[in-house]
Amino acid sequence: MSSASPASGPSDAAPALQSPKLLKAGFRHAFFTREGGVSAAPFASLNFFSGSGDDLDAVAENFRRAGLRLEVPVAHIFVLSQVHGTAHRVLTGTEAREDVIHEQGDITLSQKAEVACGVRTADCAAILLADRRSGAVAAVHSGWRGTVEGAGPAGVAALRELIGHEGDIVAAVGPHIELCCFEVGDDVAASIAASTPLGSDVVEAREPRPHVDLRRVIERQLTDLGVEVDQVPGCTVCDASRFHSYRRDGKVSGRMLAAIVADPRS
Repeated sequence: MSSASPASGPSDAAPALQSPKLLKAGFRHAFFTREGGVSAAPFASLNFFSGSGDDLDAVAENFRRAGLRLEVPVAHIFVLSQVHGTAHRVLTGTEAREDVIHEQGDITLSQKAEVACGVRTADCAAILLADRRSGAVAAVHSGWRGTVEGAGPAGVAALRELIGHEGDIVAAVGPHIELCCFEVGDDVAASIAASTPLGSDVVEAREPRPHVDLRRVIERQLTDLGVEVDQVPGCTVCDASRFHSYRRDGKVSGRMLAAIVADPRS
């Protein structure tokens, strides 16, 4: 498992975690934490979602700070209305950001320069994909339901369709609810185990309920497709100082942003 690299940039740019492999491949990207924003409690301080009651101006300022980190205009940071599925949206950078945010889907992708493809999370995993050959990128929202449905593989398939070939894809899986805290019912554990060749190896028997290693499931889904995987560690539930968590905080949880910028290559 890789250790995350901290991002550097303008003094008011939001801090973030980064994947060493994506950095080496030359892609601007960020797994933002809850630190470095302007939102007040309980959303303090870097929150990218107003639907739980946060101030609209605060969320807008948080996105501005994310844009500084990613070195793109806020108008080029795109996210969808996520529904725990596998639908994708190809972006050109000419779309109205506020229109895109109301579209349903869990995968954003682009091969256009300066377009930042993003997803928002608060326990689910964010997967950032990049093709080293073309510079095309994708961001995937993969909670347990999306993982069972194959969100990661759907993101890889959509990216390969966009570029027209298999590419040379590297993926980074960001912080999310880890094995230590991902307590589920027997039905959910069985559903996840049935969705992977790893089977029951990803389920740890504990009392009162089993725990599941979602990170291992996602990594296996990607490596089975020939994708190189980097892990950016962190448990969103355990680390309240760095991460928002719906499991921990419920409806007043903020949302983090993970995003990657397309970088067309000649």
